[in-house]
Amino acid sequence: MSVVEIFQKGGATMLPLLFLSILALSVIIERVWFWTSVLLKEREIVNRVLDAARRDWGAAKEIAQQAHEQPIGRFLYNPLQLENADPEMFRLALETTADEELSSMRRGDKVLEAVIALSPLLGLLGTVIGLIISLGSIRLGDIGTASTAGVTAGIGEALISTAAGLIVAILSLIFYRLFQGLLFNQVKIFRKAGNDLELLYRQYWIDQRSKHP
Repeated sequence: MSVVEIFQKGGATMLPLLFLSILALSVIIERVWFWTSVLLKEREIVNRVLDAARRDWGAAKEIAQQAHEQPIGRFLYNPLQLENADPEMFRLALETTADEELSSMRRGDKVLEAVIALSPLLGLLGTVIGLIISLGSIRLGDIGTASTAGVTAGIGEALISTAAGLIVAILSLIFYRLFQGLLFNQVKIFRKAGNDLELLYRQYWIDQRSKHP
C-alpha cells in the first residue's frame, strides 16, 4: 500500500497522528541541532575559560562573554561579571545560572511527552472505531457465509492506526530518552566546571585578601 492508501484505510485518527508526528519531528530536529552545537563547543569553552582564569580573570571573563550564545558560556560568564564578589556570592551566581540553563535545555520535553502518551491512545481509538464499523455490518444470518469475507480485511485495516500510533510513540520515546541522557551528562559537566571555577576564584580571593588585609 502507498502512504496515501495507508492514511485512507487507517481511519479518522490518522490525521491527528500525522499532526503529532510532524510536531515530534520538528522538536527532534531542533533538539538534535541544539545538542550538536553544544557538544561540539562546550569542552573547548570550559578549558579556555579555566586556563585564562589561572592567569587573568579579565581574560576569562572576556572569553566567557564571547561564548555567550552557548549555555556553558552563559553559565561561566554570569559569576565572572560580578565586581568584587565574595566566594559565597560567586557560588550563588553559579548555582542560579546552572538552574536556569539546565531548565532551558529541557525545552521540547513536554511536547515529546505528550506525543508519547497520546499517539498509542489515538491509534487504539482508531482501531476501536474501525472494529465497530466492521463488526457493525455483520448480521447473525451472515456468519460463516461469503458476505463476511470483507470483515477480516476491515479488521486488518482497523489495526493500521494502532501500528501507526505505536511507531510514532516509540520513535519519539527513543529521542526523548536520548535527550534526557544528554541533559544528565550536562548536569555533571556544569557541576565540574562550576566547582573548578569556584576553587580558582576562592584561591584568588584569598590571595587578594592576603595582599590587601
